[in-house]
Amino acid sequence: MSDLRLPVAAVILLGITQIIGYGTLYYSFSILAPAIARDFGHSTEWIFALLSCALLAGGLAAPWIGKAFDLFGAGKVMCFGSVVASLALIICSLSSGIGSFAICLLMLEVAANLVQYGAAFALLVQLQPAAATRSITYLTLIAGFASTLFWPFTSALHGWMTWQEIYRLFAVLNLAICFPAHLWLAGQLNRSRRQQNISAGPRAEISGLLAPDRRRQGFLLMAFALSTQALLSSAILVHMVPLLTGLGLGGIAVIAGSLFGPSQVASRLINMLFGRDLSPLALAIISAVLMAIAPVALLLGAPSITSAIIFACIFGFGNGLFSITAGTLPLYLFGSAGYGALQGKVTSARLVSSACAPFALAYLLANAGTTISLLLLGFWGLISVAAFLVIARR
Repeated sequence: MSDLRLPVAAVILLGITQIIGYGTLYYSFSILAPAIARDFGHSTEWIFALLSCALLAGGLAAPWIGKAFDLFGAGKVMCFGSVVASLALIICSLSSGIGSFAICLLMLEVAANLVQYGAAFALLVQLQPAAATRSITYLTLIAGFASTLFWPFTSALHGWMTWQEIYRLFAVLNLAICFPAHLWLAGQLNRSRRQQNISAGPRAEISGLLAPDRRRQGFLLMAFALSTQALLSSAILVHMVPLLTGLGLGGIAVIAGSLFGPSQVASRLINMLFGRDLSPLALAIISAVLMAIAPVALLLGAPSITSAIIFACIFGFGNGLFSITAGTLPLYLFGSAGYGALQGKVTSARLVSSACAPFALAYLLANAGTTISLLLLGFWGLISVAAFLVIARR
C-alpha cells in the first residue's frame, strides 16, 4: 500500500470511536452535572471543580501516555483505554459520595487521554506518516458530530433515566463498540509495521519545518499558543448550554448549541476542499481569531436567538479548525519521528492550562454574570491570537 493512500477504514472507525469517546467522556458532563450536584448535596460549581481537577490529572499523565503511544503502539493503548473508560463510567455510577465520585472522575479523565484525539492522531501518524495530515483532517470531520449527537442525546436520555443509568449505558458503548474497533486498528498497525520491516524501502517520514537548534523555543511557543486556545475551548464547550441559558434563551439553548457540531464539520469540510494550500500555522491563526470573536458576537446580540446561532456557528468554525491544527501543527513543525511523545507533551500543556476552565467559568457565571464572563472569554481569545502571530513572525 502506498504511504500516500488514505487509510479509509481506519479513519472511519476512529471517527466513530471519537464520537463515542468525546460524547460519553466529555460533552455529556455539562448536561448531567446539575443532577450529580443535587444527588451529592453540592453546588454545580464544585462539581465542575472536580472536573477541573480530573482534567489536570489527565494533563499531568499525558506525557507518559504519549511515550506509551510510541513504545507500545497507539492502537494497543486505545484498546486498554476503552476498557478503563468503561470501568470508570461504571464505578462513577456506583459512587456513594462525593469523595468516591471525585476519584472515579479522575480515573475517567485519565482514560480519556488514552482514547481521544491525541491517541487517534498518533495512531494515524504511525499507520501512514505521509498521509497523516489528510487523515487527521478527515477524522476531525467525522468526529465533529460528537457534540451534535450527544448533547441532545444525553438531554433526551436524562428525561427518563438517572445520570447513573446513563453512565452505565455509556460504559456499554465504550466496551461494545470502541474496544473492538480499537482492537482491529491495533492489528492493522501491527500488520503495517511487519510489512514495513520486510519491505525494501524505508517508510516515508515527515521531517518537520524547524531546524533542530530551534525546536525547543518553537515547542514552548507552540505549546503556549495551543494551551491558551484550549482553555477558551474547554470553558465554552463545557458551559455552552449554561451560557446560552443564562442569556434568557431557555429551551432554545440546546438547539442553538447543537449547531456547534455541524459548524465544526462545515469548517473542516471547507478546509478540506479549499484550504489545501494553507499551512497548519495559518489555520491555527484563523481558528484563534474565530474563537476570540465568538463570545463577543454573542454578547453584542443577546438575547436574540439569531445571536446565539451566530455564536455557536462562529465558535464551531474556529474549534473545528483548532481540532485539526492540534494534530497537524506539531507534525508540520517537528515531523513524524517521536510524534506520540510530542503529542503527549502538547496534550499535557493544553490540559493543564485548561483544567481550571470549567470551574473558573462556572464561578464567574454564578458570581459575575454572563456579560463579564463573555468579555473575559473574548480577551483570552485575543491572547491566543497574539501567541500564534508571534510564532508566524519568527
